[in-house]
Amino acid sequence: MAHTARISLAGTDPTKVDGVCSQIRTIAERTGVRIAGPIPLPTKNLIVPSRKSPCGNGSETYEKWTMRVHKRLIDIDADERALRQLMRIQVPDSVNIEIVLRT
Repeated sequence: MAHTARISLAGTDPTKVDGVCSQIRTIAERTGVRIAGPIPLPTKNLIVPSRKSPCGNGSETYEKWTMRVHKRLIDIDADERALRQLMRIQVPDSVNIEIVLRT
């Protein structure tokens, strides 16, 4: 049975997320395993409204703080040598990576 590893990346900075994706792609090309992706998933916009006036007096004016979460999805064959190299990738703090093995 062929096993695959599904790698999901999420982060607030799209350049850092794409940088990790390119590192995964170069590892897959070096080891010769099949890779599908990176597939860009829809960006999630988290909006937090906050009131400008700290004391509550005056007119009600609000600011909106937004945070965008960019996601990528990569499927790669679960070769032992490739997965060992994937574990050694330097991932920035703002990027979350999750690897799930599937059959």
